[in-house]
Amino acid sequence: MVRAVVLPAAKAPLEMGEIDLPEPGPGRVRVRLTAAGVCHSDLSLSNGTLRQPVPAVLGHEGAGTVTAVGEGVTAVAPGDEVVLNWAPACGSCHFCAKLGEPWLCTEANAASGVPYARSADGRDLYPGLGTAAFAQETVVAERGVLPLPAGVPLADAALLGCAVLTGYGAVNHSVRLRAGETLAVFGAGGVGLAVIQAARIAGAERIVAVDVSPGKEELARRAGATDFLIASDTTAKEIRKITGGLGADAAVECVGRAETIRAAWSSTRRGGRTSVVGIGGKDSQVSFSPLEIFHFARTLSGCVFGNCDPARDLPVLAEHVRSGRLDLGALVTDRIGLEEVPAAFEAMLAGRGGRALVVF
Repeated sequence: MVRAVVLPAAKAPLEMGEIDLPEPGPGRVRVRLTAAGVCHSDLSLSNGTLRQPVPAVLGHEGAGTVTAVGEGVTAVAPGDEVVLNWAPACGSCHFCAKLGEPWLCTEANAASGVPYARSADGRDLYPGLGTAAFAQETVVAERGVLPLPAGVPLADAALLGCAVLTGYGAVNHSVRLRAGETLAVFGAGGVGLAVIQAARIAGAERIVAVDVSPGKEELARRAGATDFLIASDTTAKEIRKITGGLGADAAVECVGRAETIRAAWSSTRRGGRTSVVGIGGKDSQVSFSPLEIFHFARTLSGCVFGNCDPARDLPVLAEHVRSGRLDLGALVTDRIGLEEVPAAFEAMLAGRGGRALVVF
C-alpha cells in the first residue's frame, strides 16, 4: 500500500489515505516520488474547472526514481532518475506527426481517464492528469517519464515538469521575447516566477511583475523583475507609463481571469504580443472592440504547456540550471509533507507564496 492524497469527488475536501498500486504492466513504469509541486492546475482539477474523473489522486509536477518497469520498456530502467511528463505526446496524431506541435497532442491526457490504482475500500482511482504525483509512488506509461539530465537536483527537478517548462516556453515559444524587449508578467506564483527567470535569461531589458499580493514583490525581484505593481484597475496605464507611454513589448498572463487577460493585452504596445498561460473558467468572457483590434494590431494567444517539446527543451533547461542561470530553488517558498497539500491549496487561493513543494 502507498500513502496518497485522494480527491473523492469534484469540489470535495482532499483526503489522506492508502492506495493499492499495481506493479507496472507492459509499457508502464513505477516511480518512487522524491518531490511533487503543488500547481494551480491541481486546484482547477479539484474544483471542477478542469475535467477529471474521480475519485482521483492529483499531482502532475513530480520527479523521482524508477523502481520497476514493465515488459517492453526501453527508455528507462530501475534506478534512473526521471521527471514526470503529464502531457506525453503520442507522436502519431495530426498535431504531433504532421504539424510538429506535440503540446497539442490529441492523446496527451488520455491516461487521466483510465483507472490506475484502487483505494483501500476497493474503488477504482484515476490519475490526475495521468500522473498522480501526490503519492509516495505512481505508475505511468513509458511516455509519462522523462530521463533527468545530469547535474539537476532531483527534488527541485519536479518543477521542470510543469512550472518551469511552461514559463520558459511562454517566453521563448509563445511571445518569443527578444533581448532588449520589455515583458509584463501578470501573476507571480510558481509559473510567473519561472516566466520572470526565463525573461531575464532571454535578455529582457525590463520585466514588470504584477500581483495582488505585496508579499510577492521580494520573490519577483529576486527572480529578475525590475519593477513590481500591485494589480489594480489602472495596471495597464501604469505599465505604459513605466515604458515611456508605449506599453510592454509582450505580456504573459499566469492567472486565468478575464480582467487580467484584458489588462495584459492592454498593457502591451501597438503590435505587442500577449500569451495566456493561466486557466480560467468557461463562463468568463473577455471583450474587445473591432476598432481596437484593428488599431493596436496586438496578438493574443493561448499557451499550452509553454508550447514545449520536453525532449527538445528539457536539456536546454538543465544546462541553464547547471550554469546557475536558472535557480529552481528560488521558485519554492514552502517545502511540505504530503499531508499539507490541502493547506497548500488554501495558500494558493489566498495568493500566498510561490511554489509549494511536497518532499517525500
